[in-house]
Amino acid sequence: MSDKIRTIEEVDQYIENLPDDIQKITEALRKIILDASPELIEEYKWSMPNYSYNGLVCYLQTAKKHVNLGFQKGNELVEIDSNKLLQGTGKTMRHIRIVKMEEIQPEAFTTLIQAAMVLNEG
Repeated sequence: MSDKIRTIEEVDQYIENLPDDIQKITEALRKIILDASPELIEEYKWSMPNYSYNGLVCYLQTAKKHVNLGFQKGNELVEIDSNKLLQGTGKTMRHIRIVKMEEIQPEAFTTLIQAAMVLNEG
């Protein structure tokens, strides 16, 4: 199955309209998310890309100077976040803020995405 089938046009267009550096980060994160599991579904909700599997798993929220890889149940991921990447103080949501490409940690992010999927199996 090619990646093309799993990506949706609304997200393609959203990414195309981002500033170059933010675009690169968002594309890299999108690939990490989709590569984390063939079960993840890409959706465009709340004006941003969201990824779901038995419910919401994670999202990409862009700003002028950074991209947040957010987790709806991030509070439940904190204990396995050995790199202490998750930020935020909301009731359940946590996010990883990425300012430059070098900050992307594919293995660590994949671990968190897959753990977030497991939470939705409960």
